[in-house]
Amino acid sequence: RGRDGCWRPPGSSLGATLPAHGAAPAFWVEVGLTFWLMLIILRVTSSYYEQGLLVGLTISATVGLEALVGGPLSGASMNPARSLAPALLSGHLTAAWIYVAAPVVGVLLAVVANRLLESTPLASTANPN
Repeated sequence: RGRDGCWRPPGSSLGATLPAHGAAPAFWVEVGLTFWLMLIILRVTSSYYEQGLLVGLTISATVGLEALVGGPLSGASMNPARSLAPALLSGHLTAAWIYVAAPVVGVLLAVVANRLLESTPLASTANPN
């Protein structure tokens, strides 16, 4: 039987992203993982940072590192579609909100941080006269 009392065949949660230590910690881990992933994507794919092969290596290394660190804590989804489809198919919907809401929050924070990092310094206040 599953946590909700319904009978499920063995392995029915295979592929489902489930929090290991509760909803709140998983939510904040997912926000952090998505934030850093999106911030790195935004930074390396814009302006003079874009270097072809290095962009792909940087992003894939970030995903790999985040999966190693966040996987045991929250499942390291970082992608609502990756978690929502298995949740719908397996019936494990109790924690699905985490894996939809947290990436949205993380992406929005990353966009704000990227804008702050791109802002140009204020012009000198010295009087040119």
